[in-house]
Amino acid sequence: MTLISAIEAFSVIVSVYFVAWNASQMAMGAVGARFAWRYKRRRNVRSLALVARFAAPPPVSVVVPARNEALTIVESVRALLAVEYEAREIVVVNDGSTDDTLAVLLQTFRMVPAPVAFEQPLPTARVRGVYRSIEEPALVVIDKENAGCKSDASNAGVNAATGTLVLVIDADTMLEPDALSRGVLPFLEDPNTIAAGGYVAIANGCTIDGGRVIETAMPRSWLARFQIVEYMRSFLLFRLACAAGNAVTIVSGAYGLFRRDAVIDVGGFSITAIGEDMDLTLRLQQHFRAARRPFRIGFIPIPVCWTQAPEDLSSLGAQRKRWRRGLLQSLWRHQRMIANPRYGTVGMIALPYMAVFEGLAPLIEVTGFVMTTLAVILGLLNWHHYRVLLAASILFGAAVTLMAVFPSDFTSRRYLRGRDLAILCLAAVVESVGYRQINSWWGLVGTIQAMAGTGGWGPMKRRAF
Repeated sequence: MTLISAIEAFSVIVSVYFVAWNASQMAMGAVGARFAWRYKRRRNVRSLALVARFAAPPPVSVVVPARNEALTIVESVRALLAVEYEAREIVVVNDGSTDDTLAVLLQTFRMVPAPVAFEQPLPTARVRGVYRSIEEPALVVIDKENAGCKSDASNAGVNAATGTLVLVIDADTMLEPDALSRGVLPFLEDPNTIAAGGYVAIANGCTIDGGRVIETAMPRSWLARFQIVEYMRSFLLFRLACAAGNAVTIVSGAYGLFRRDAVIDVGGFSITAIGEDMDLTLRLQQHFRAARRPFRIGFIPIPVCWTQAPEDLSSLGAQRKRWRRGLLQSLWRHQRMIANPRYGTVGMIALPYMAVFEGLAPLIEVTGFVMTTLAVILGLLNWHHYRVLLAASILFGAAVTLMAVFPSDFTSRRYLRGRDLAILCLAAVVESVGYRQINSWWGLVGTIQAMAGTGGWGPMKRRAF
Protein backbone atom coordinates (compact mmCIF):
# COMPACT_ATOMS: atom_id res chain seq x y z
CA MET A 1 0.00 0.00 0.00
CA THR A 2 1.38 3.40 -0.98
CA LEU A 3 1.64 6.31 1.44
CA ILE A 4 -1.19 8.12 -0.32
CA SER A 5 -3.44 5.05 -0.10
CA ALA A 6 -2.64 4.66 3.58
CA ILE A 7 -3.50 8.29 4.29
CA GLU A 8 -6.72 8.01 2.28
CA ALA A 9 -7.73 4.87 4.17
CA PHE A 10 -6.97 6.50 7.49
CA SER A 11 -8.93 9.60 6.43
CA VAL A 12 -11.96 7.41 5.77
CA ILE A 13 -11.66 5.82 9.24
CA VAL A 14 -11.36 9.24 10.91
CA SER A 15 -14.30 10.60 8.89
CA VAL A 16 -16.56 7.67 9.80
CA TYR A 17 -15.51 8.01 13.43
CA PHE A 18 -16.20 11.75 13.34
CA VAL A 19 -19.66 11.32 11.79
CA ALA A 20 -20.59 8.50 14.18
CA TRP A 21 -19.47 10.50 17.22
CA ASN A 22 -21.45 13.58 16.21
CA ALA A 23 -24.54 11.50 15.37
CA SER A 24 -24.37 9.78 18.77
CA GLN A 25 -24.01 13.13 20.53
CA MET A 26 -27.04 14.52 18.69
CA ALA A 27 -29.09 11.46 19.64
CA MET A 28 -28.01 11.73 23.27
CA GLY A 29 -28.90 15.42 23.22
CA ALA A 30 -32.47 14.56 22.21
CA VAL A 31 -32.77 11.82 24.85
CA GLY A 32 -31.21 14.07 27.49
CA ALA A 33 -33.52 16.98 26.68
CA ARG A 34 -36.56 14.72 27.09
CA PHE A 35 -35.20 13.37 30.39
CA ALA A 36 -34.57 16.91 31.69
CA TRP A 37 -38.02 18.09 30.60
CA ARG A 38 -39.73 15.17 32.36
CA TYR A 39 -37.62 15.81 35.45
CA LYS A 40 -38.66 19.46 35.56
CA ARG A 41 -42.31 18.42 35.36
CA ARG A 42 -42.08 15.79 38.14
CA ARG A 43 -39.56 17.33 40.52
CA ASN A 44 -41.19 20.66 41.23
CA VAL A 45 -41.40 22.78 44.38
CA ARG A 46 -44.35 20.73 45.59
CA SER A 47 -42.44 17.44 45.45
CA LEU A 48 -39.56 18.97 47.42
CA ALA A 49 -42.03 20.26 50.01
CA LEU A 50 -43.38 16.73 50.42
CA VAL A 51 -39.89 15.54 51.35
CA ALA A 52 -39.68 18.22 54.03
CA ARG A 53 -43.02 17.10 55.49
CA PHE A 54 -42.23 13.40 55.28
CA ALA A 55 -42.80 11.80 58.67
CA ALA A 56 -39.59 9.78 58.54
CA PRO A 57 -37.30 10.98 55.73
CA PRO A 58 -34.41 8.59 55.03
CA PRO A 59 -31.41 9.57 57.18
CA VAL A 60 -28.41 10.64 55.11
CA SER A 61 -24.79 10.53 56.21
CA VAL A 62 -22.62 12.98 54.24
CA VAL A 63 -19.09 11.57 54.04
CA VAL A 64 -16.30 14.07 53.29
CA PRO A 65 -12.83 12.56 52.76
CA ALA A 66 -10.34 15.35 53.44
CA ARG A 67 -6.57 15.37 53.06
CA ASN A 68 -4.70 18.68 53.32
CA GLU A 69 -7.88 20.70 52.76
CA ALA A 70 -7.28 23.41 55.37
CA LEU A 71 -8.03 26.20 52.85
CA THR A 72 -11.55 25.04 51.97
CA ILE A 73 -12.75 22.59 54.62
CA VAL A 74 -14.43 25.15 56.91
CA GLU A 75 -16.50 26.69 54.09
CA SER A 76 -17.39 23.20 52.86
CA VAL A 77 -18.59 22.05 56.29
CA ARG A 78 -20.57 25.26 56.82
CA ALA A 79 -22.28 24.67 53.49
CA LEU A 80 -23.17 21.15 54.63
CA LEU A 81 -24.54 22.42 57.93
CA ALA A 82 -26.72 24.87 55.98
CA VAL A 83 -28.30 22.13 53.85
CA GLU A 84 -32.09 22.14 54.22
CA TYR A 85 -32.55 18.54 55.38
CA GLU A 86 -33.07 17.59 59.00
CA ALA A 87 -32.27 13.87 58.96
CA ARG A 88 -28.60 14.22 58.15
CA GLU A 89 -25.20 13.87 59.75
CA ILE A 90 -21.84 15.04 58.46
CA VAL A 91 -18.85 12.72 58.70
CA VAL A 92 -15.54 14.41 57.84
CA VAL A 93 -12.68 11.94 57.45
CA ASN A 94 -9.30 13.53 58.08
CA ASP A 95 -7.15 11.25 55.94
CA GLY A 96 -3.76 11.71 57.61
CA SER A 97 -3.48 15.37 56.64
CA THR A 98 -0.06 16.97 57.04
CA ASP A 99 -1.47 20.52 57.12
CA ASP A 100 -3.87 22.11 59.63
CA THR A 101 -7.05 20.40 58.39
CA LEU A 102 -7.73 18.58 61.66
CA ALA A 103 -6.72 21.51 63.87
CA VAL A 104 -8.92 23.93 61.93
CA LEU A 105 -11.92 21.60 62.25
CA LEU A 106 -11.40 20.99 65.98
CA GLN A 107 -11.02 24.67 66.77
CA THR A 108 -13.71 26.12 64.48
CA PHE A 109 -16.47 23.68 65.43
CA ARG A 110 -15.40 22.98 69.05
CA MET A 111 -14.81 19.27 68.60
CA VAL A 112 -14.25 16.93 71.56
CA PRO A 113 -13.00 13.32 71.57
CA ALA A 114 -15.64 10.59 71.37
CA PRO A 115 -15.20 6.81 71.63
CA VAL A 116 -15.03 4.62 68.53
CA ALA A 117 -18.37 2.82 68.88
CA PHE A 118 -19.34 1.53 65.45
CA GLU A 119 -18.81 -1.62 63.39
CA GLN A 120 -16.28 -1.48 60.59
CA PRO A 121 -17.46 -3.89 57.86
CA LEU A 122 -15.08 -2.33 55.32
CA PRO A 123 -11.34 -2.71 56.05
CA THR A 124 -9.47 0.60 56.31
CA ALA A 125 -6.26 2.07 57.66
CA ARG A 126 -6.19 2.56 61.42
CA VAL A 127 -8.65 5.06 62.88
CA ARG A 128 -6.74 7.22 65.35
CA GLY A 129 -9.68 9.05 66.86
CA VAL A 130 -13.27 10.20 66.61
CA TYR A 131 -14.47 13.71 67.48
CA ARG A 132 -17.91 15.26 67.85
CA SER A 133 -18.88 18.91 67.83
CA ILE A 134 -20.31 20.55 70.95
CA GLU A 135 -22.06 23.20 68.85
CA GLU A 136 -23.17 20.96 65.95
CA PRO A 137 -24.25 17.49 67.22
CA ALA A 138 -24.62 16.22 63.64
CA LEU A 139 -20.93 16.86 62.89
CA VAL A 140 -18.45 13.99 63.35
CA VAL A 141 -14.74 13.97 62.47
CA ILE A 142 -12.90 10.69 61.91
CA ASP A 143 -9.11 10.98 62.19
CA LYS A 144 -7.31 8.12 60.45
CA GLU A 145 -3.96 7.18 59.05
CA ASN A 146 -3.46 7.81 55.35
CA ALA A 147 -3.56 4.78 53.04
CA GLY A 148 -2.62 6.69 49.93
CA CYS A 149 -6.08 6.92 48.35
CA LYS A 150 -9.47 8.60 48.73
CA SER A 151 -11.22 5.22 48.62
CA ASP A 152 -9.87 4.18 52.02
CA ALA A 153 -11.09 7.43 53.60
CA SER A 154 -14.49 7.00 51.93
CA ASN A 155 -14.77 3.48 53.33
CA ALA A 156 -13.93 4.76 56.80
CA GLY A 157 -16.74 7.29 56.46
CA VAL A 158 -19.17 4.60 55.28
CA ASN A 159 -18.23 2.51 58.33
CA ALA A 160 -18.96 5.40 60.68
CA ALA A 161 -22.17 6.44 58.91
CA THR A 162 -25.45 5.88 60.74
CA GLY A 163 -27.72 6.82 57.81
CA THR A 164 -29.37 4.34 55.48
CA LEU A 165 -28.12 6.56 52.64
CA VAL A 166 -24.54 7.73 52.29
CA LEU A 167 -23.54 10.80 50.26
CA VAL A 168 -19.84 10.78 49.39
CA ILE A 169 -18.48 14.13 48.21
CA ASP A 170 -15.13 15.85 47.72
CA ALA A 171 -13.80 18.18 50.39
CA ASP A 172 -13.96 21.13 47.98
CA THR A 173 -17.59 20.44 47.09
CA MET A 174 -20.32 22.85 48.18
CA LEU A 175 -23.86 21.49 48.19
CA GLU A 176 -26.95 23.38 47.12
CA PRO A 177 -29.42 23.96 50.02
CA ASP A 178 -31.88 21.45 48.50
CA ALA A 179 -29.22 18.96 47.39
CA LEU A 180 -30.29 16.25 49.84
CA SER A 181 -34.02 16.82 49.33
CA ARG A 182 -33.56 16.38 45.59
CA GLY A 183 -31.15 13.51 46.10
CA VAL A 184 -33.50 11.36 48.19
CA LEU A 185 -36.47 11.78 45.81
CA PRO A 186 -35.38 8.89 43.52
CA PHE A 187 -35.13 6.64 46.59
CA LEU A 188 -38.61 7.63 47.75
CA GLU A 189 -40.14 7.22 44.29
CA ASP A 190 -38.57 3.82 43.63
CA PRO A 191 -37.54 1.56 46.56
CA ASN A 192 -35.21 -0.29 44.18
CA THR A 193 -32.97 2.76 43.78
CA ILE A 194 -29.46 2.00 45.05
CA ALA A 195 -27.63 5.15 43.97
CA ALA A 196 -28.13 8.61 42.50
CA GLY A 197 -25.67 10.98 40.90
CA GLY A 198 -26.07 14.66 40.21
CA TYR A 199 -24.97 17.50 37.96
CA VAL A 200 -21.78 19.08 39.31
CA ALA A 201 -21.41 22.80 38.56
CA ILE A 202 -18.23 24.88 38.68
CA ALA A 203 -17.97 27.51 41.40
CA ASN A 204 -15.16 29.58 39.85
CA GLY A 205 -16.34 33.16 39.44
CA CYS A 206 -19.35 32.75 41.73
CA THR A 207 -20.07 34.78 44.87
CA ILE A 208 -20.08 32.59 47.98
CA ASP A 209 -21.33 33.63 51.40
CA GLY A 210 -22.03 31.50 54.45
CA GLY A 211 -21.11 28.34 52.61
CA ARG A 212 -23.60 28.96 49.77
CA VAL A 213 -23.36 30.14 46.20
CA ILE A 214 -25.50 33.27 46.32
CA GLU A 215 -24.68 34.63 42.85
CA THR A 216 -23.62 32.79 39.72
CA ALA A 217 -21.22 34.48 37.33
CA MET A 218 -18.74 33.48 34.66
CA PRO A 219 -15.11 33.27 35.86
CA ARG A 220 -12.47 35.50 34.32
CA SER A 221 -10.28 32.54 33.41
CA TRP A 222 -10.99 31.13 29.96
CA LEU A 223 -9.63 27.80 31.16
CA ALA A 224 -12.39 27.68 33.78
CA ARG A 225 -14.98 28.82 31.21
CA PHE A 226 -14.03 25.99 28.90
CA GLN A 227 -14.47 23.52 31.76
CA ILE A 228 -17.97 24.86 32.48
CA VAL A 229 -19.20 24.01 28.99
CA GLU A 230 -17.24 20.76 29.11
CA TYR A 231 -19.04 19.73 32.33
CA MET A 232 -22.36 20.63 30.71
CA ARG A 233 -21.58 18.43 27.73
CA SER A 234 -20.48 15.55 29.94
CA PHE A 235 -23.34 15.63 32.44
CA LEU A 236 -26.23 16.64 30.17
CA LEU A 237 -25.58 14.46 27.13
CA PHE A 238 -23.98 11.09 27.87
CA ARG A 239 -24.98 10.78 31.53
CA LEU A 240 -28.57 11.85 30.96
CA ALA A 241 -28.87 9.40 28.08
CA CYS A 242 -27.46 6.64 30.31
CA ALA A 243 -29.84 7.55 33.14
CA ALA A 244 -32.81 7.30 30.77
CA GLY A 245 -31.90 3.64 30.15
CA ASN A 246 -30.79 2.77 33.70
CA ALA A 247 -27.26 2.43 32.33
CA VAL A 248 -25.36 4.97 34.45
CA THR A 249 -21.67 4.06 34.37
CA ILE A 250 -20.34 6.69 36.75
CA VAL A 251 -21.79 8.38 39.81
CA SER A 252 -19.42 11.32 40.24
CA GLY A 253 -17.12 11.38 43.25
CA ALA A 254 -18.12 15.02 43.78
CA TYR A 255 -21.73 13.95 44.51
CA GLY A 256 -22.56 10.27 44.93
CA LEU A 257 -25.59 9.24 46.98
CA PHE A 258 -25.70 5.50 47.72
CA ARG A 259 -27.69 3.05 49.75
CA ARG A 260 -25.21 2.12 52.48
CA ASP A 261 -26.00 -1.59 52.46
CA ALA A 262 -25.47 -1.78 48.69
CA VAL A 263 -22.01 -0.21 49.01
CA ILE A 264 -21.08 -2.69 51.73
CA ASP A 265 -22.46 -5.61 49.68
CA VAL A 266 -19.95 -4.95 46.88
CA GLY A 267 -17.03 -4.35 49.26
CA GLY A 268 -17.02 -0.56 49.30
CA PHE A 269 -14.69 1.63 47.28
CA SER A 270 -11.70 -0.18 45.79
CA ILE A 271 -8.41 1.11 47.23
CA THR A 272 -6.59 0.08 44.03
CA ALA A 273 -8.96 1.91 41.66
CA ILE A 274 -7.76 5.17 40.13
CA GLY A 275 -11.31 6.20 39.22
CA GLU A 276 -12.97 4.88 42.35
CA ASP A 277 -16.34 6.45 41.52
CA MET A 278 -16.67 4.76 38.13
CA ASP A 279 -15.32 1.48 39.50
CA LEU A 280 -17.91 1.39 42.29
CA THR A 281 -20.76 2.28 39.92
CA LEU A 282 -19.83 -0.50 37.52
CA ARG A 283 -19.47 -3.01 40.36
CA LEU A 284 -22.96 -2.08 41.54
CA GLN A 285 -24.28 -2.52 37.99
CA GLN A 286 -22.49 -5.85 37.65
CA HIS A 287 -23.56 -7.15 41.08
CA PHE A 288 -27.26 -6.39 40.77
CA ARG A 289 -27.57 -7.39 37.11
CA ALA A 290 -25.70 -10.67 37.65
CA ALA A 291 -27.97 -11.47 40.61
CA ARG A 292 -31.02 -10.43 38.55
CA ARG A 293 -32.13 -8.16 41.38
CA PRO A 294 -34.26 -5.13 40.46
CA PHE A 295 -32.37 -1.87 40.90
CA ARG A 296 -32.08 1.64 39.57
CA ILE A 297 -29.31 4.22 39.55
CA GLY A 298 -30.79 7.70 39.20
CA PHE A 299 -29.46 11.04 38.06
CA ILE A 300 -30.40 14.64 38.96
CA PRO A 301 -29.98 16.90 35.88
CA ILE A 302 -29.76 20.21 37.73
CA PRO A 303 -26.81 21.49 39.81
CA VAL A 304 -26.80 19.85 43.23
CA CYS A 305 -23.28 20.89 44.16
CA TRP A 306 -20.41 23.15 43.20
CA THR A 307 -16.72 22.40 42.88
CA GLN A 308 -13.53 24.22 42.02
CA ALA A 309 -12.07 23.84 38.55
CA PRO A 310 -8.29 24.08 38.03
CA GLU A 311 -7.24 27.37 36.49
CA ASP A 312 -3.65 26.42 35.65
CA LEU A 313 -2.51 24.04 32.94
CA SER A 314 -0.33 21.86 35.19
CA SER A 315 -3.18 21.07 37.60
CA LEU A 316 -5.70 20.57 34.80
CA GLY A 317 -3.33 18.35 32.85
CA ALA A 318 -2.62 16.19 35.90
CA GLN A 319 -6.36 15.86 36.55
CA ARG A 320 -7.18 14.83 32.98
CA LYS A 321 -4.34 12.31 32.79
CA ARG A 322 -5.55 10.79 36.06
CA TRP A 323 -9.14 10.67 34.77
CA ARG A 324 -7.86 8.96 31.64
CA ARG A 325 -5.99 6.31 33.59
CA GLY A 326 -9.07 5.76 35.74
CA LEU A 327 -11.30 5.32 32.67
CA LEU A 328 -9.00 2.80 31.02
CA GLN A 329 -8.50 0.87 34.25
CA SER A 330 -12.25 0.64 34.83
CA LEU A 331 -12.91 -0.50 31.25
CA TRP A 332 -10.18 -3.14 31.58
CA ARG A 333 -11.43 -4.37 34.96
CA HIS A 334 -14.98 -4.70 33.67
CA GLN A 335 -14.17 -5.82 30.13
CA ARG A 336 -16.39 -8.91 30.42
CA MET A 337 -19.40 -6.60 30.74
CA ILE A 338 -18.69 -4.92 27.39
CA ALA A 339 -21.04 -6.16 24.64
CA ASN A 340 -22.40 -8.78 27.06
CA PRO A 341 -26.23 -9.02 26.83
CA ARG A 342 -26.34 -10.35 30.40
CA TYR A 343 -25.71 -6.79 31.58
CA GLY A 344 -28.48 -5.15 29.58
CA THR A 345 -28.18 -1.59 28.34
CA VAL A 346 -25.02 -0.89 30.29
CA GLY A 347 -23.29 -3.86 28.67
CA MET A 348 -24.70 -3.51 25.16
CA ILE A 349 -24.78 0.29 24.75
CA ALA A 350 -23.12 2.39 27.47
CA LEU A 351 -19.84 0.52 27.88
CA PRO A 352 -19.29 -0.15 24.15
CA TYR A 353 -19.85 3.56 23.53
CA MET A 354 -17.28 4.45 26.21
CA ALA A 355 -14.78 1.94 24.86
CA VAL A 356 -15.05 3.24 21.28
CA PHE A 357 -15.74 6.96 21.65
CA GLU A 358 -13.89 7.67 24.89
CA GLY A 359 -11.34 4.89 24.99
CA LEU A 360 -10.08 5.45 21.43
CA ALA A 361 -10.81 9.17 21.11
CA PRO A 362 -7.38 10.64 22.04
CA LEU A 363 -5.52 8.20 19.79
CA ILE A 364 -7.74 8.85 16.77
CA GLU A 365 -8.00 12.62 17.31
CA VAL A 366 -4.29 13.25 17.86
CA THR A 367 -3.17 10.84 15.13
CA GLY A 368 -5.77 12.20 12.71
CA PHE A 369 -4.70 15.80 13.28
CA VAL A 370 -0.97 15.00 12.95
CA MET A 371 -1.37 12.84 9.82
CA THR A 372 -3.72 15.29 8.11
CA THR A 373 -1.35 18.19 8.82
CA LEU A 374 1.64 16.21 7.53
CA ALA A 375 -0.30 15.25 4.43
CA VAL A 376 -0.95 18.92 3.68
CA ILE A 377 2.68 19.87 4.30
CA LEU A 378 3.92 17.05 2.04
CA GLY A 379 1.44 18.03 -0.66
CA LEU A 380 -0.59 14.83 -0.38
CA LEU A 381 -3.72 16.76 0.61
CA ASN A 382 -4.73 20.18 -0.65
CA TRP A 383 -5.23 23.10 1.71
CA HIS A 384 -8.85 23.59 0.72
CA HIS A 385 -9.77 20.07 1.83
CA TYR A 386 -7.80 20.61 5.06
CA ARG A 387 -9.63 23.86 5.84
CA VAL A 388 -13.00 22.22 5.19
CA LEU A 389 -12.18 19.35 7.58
CA LEU A 390 -10.97 21.77 10.25
CA ALA A 391 -14.02 24.02 9.91
CA ALA A 392 -16.40 21.05 10.03
CA SER A 393 -14.68 19.76 13.16
CA ILE A 394 -15.00 23.12 14.91
CA LEU A 395 -18.60 23.78 13.83
CA PHE A 396 -19.92 20.32 14.68
CA GLY A 397 -18.05 20.32 18.00
CA ALA A 398 -19.54 23.70 18.88
CA ALA A 399 -23.03 22.57 17.84
CA VAL A 400 -22.82 19.52 20.10
CA THR A 401 -21.65 21.64 23.04
CA LEU A 402 -24.43 24.19 22.50
CA MET A 403 -26.90 21.31 22.65
CA ALA A 404 -25.76 20.87 26.25
CA VAL A 405 -25.47 24.58 27.10
CA PHE A 406 -29.08 25.46 26.38
CA PRO A 407 -30.68 22.51 28.24
CA SER A 408 -28.36 23.32 31.15
CA ASP A 409 -29.58 26.89 31.23
CA PHE A 410 -33.16 25.63 30.93
CA THR A 411 -32.84 23.25 33.91
CA SER A 412 -30.67 25.39 36.20
CA ARG A 413 -31.39 28.94 34.99
CA ARG A 414 -27.97 29.97 36.26
CA TYR A 415 -26.55 31.99 33.38
CA LEU A 416 -29.57 34.01 32.31
CA ARG A 417 -27.82 37.38 32.17
CA GLY A 418 -27.12 38.32 28.57
CA ARG A 419 -23.39 38.83 29.04
CA ASP A 420 -22.84 35.53 30.89
CA LEU A 421 -24.91 33.54 28.41
CA ALA A 422 -23.06 35.18 25.51
CA ILE A 423 -19.68 34.29 27.06
CA LEU A 424 -20.90 30.74 27.65
CA CYS A 425 -21.90 30.36 23.99
CA LEU A 426 -18.61 31.90 22.86
CA ALA A 427 -16.70 29.45 25.07
CA ALA A 428 -18.64 26.58 23.48
CA VAL A 429 -17.31 27.67 20.08
CA VAL A 430 -13.77 28.69 21.04
CA GLU A 431 -13.02 25.56 23.09
CA SER A 432 -12.90 23.57 19.84
CA VAL A 433 -9.82 25.55 18.83
CA GLY A 434 -6.93 24.55 21.07
CA TYR A 435 -8.56 23.44 24.31
CA ARG A 436 -10.06 20.20 23.00
CA GLN A 437 -6.83 19.40 21.16
CA ILE A 438 -4.71 19.77 24.28
CA ASN A 439 -7.27 17.67 26.15
CA SER A 440 -6.78 14.95 23.54
CA TRP A 441 -3.02 15.21 24.02
CA TRP A 442 -3.40 14.80 27.78
CA GLY A 443 -5.63 11.81 27.10
CA LEU A 444 -2.95 10.26 24.90
CA VAL A 445 -0.29 10.84 27.57
CA GLY A 446 -2.63 9.32 30.17
CA THR A 447 -3.08 6.29 27.91
CA ILE A 448 0.68 5.82 27.66
CA GLN A 449 0.98 6.18 31.44
CA ALA A 450 -1.75 3.56 31.93
CA MET A 451 -0.01 1.13 29.59
CA ALA A 452 3.34 1.73 31.30
CA GLY A 453 1.83 1.48 34.78
CA THR A 454 3.11 4.92 35.76
CA GLY A 455 1.59 8.21 36.91
CA GLY A 456 0.59 9.53 40.29
CA TRP A 457 -1.91 12.08 41.55
CA GLY A 458 0.01 14.98 40.06
CA PRO A 459 0.02 18.65 41.13
CA MET A 460 -3.29 20.19 42.17
CA LYS A 461 -3.34 23.80 43.34
CA ARG A 462 -6.04 24.67 45.88
CA ARG A 463 -7.32 28.11 46.75
CA ALA A 464 -9.85 29.41 49.25
CA PHE A 465 -13.43 29.81 48.01
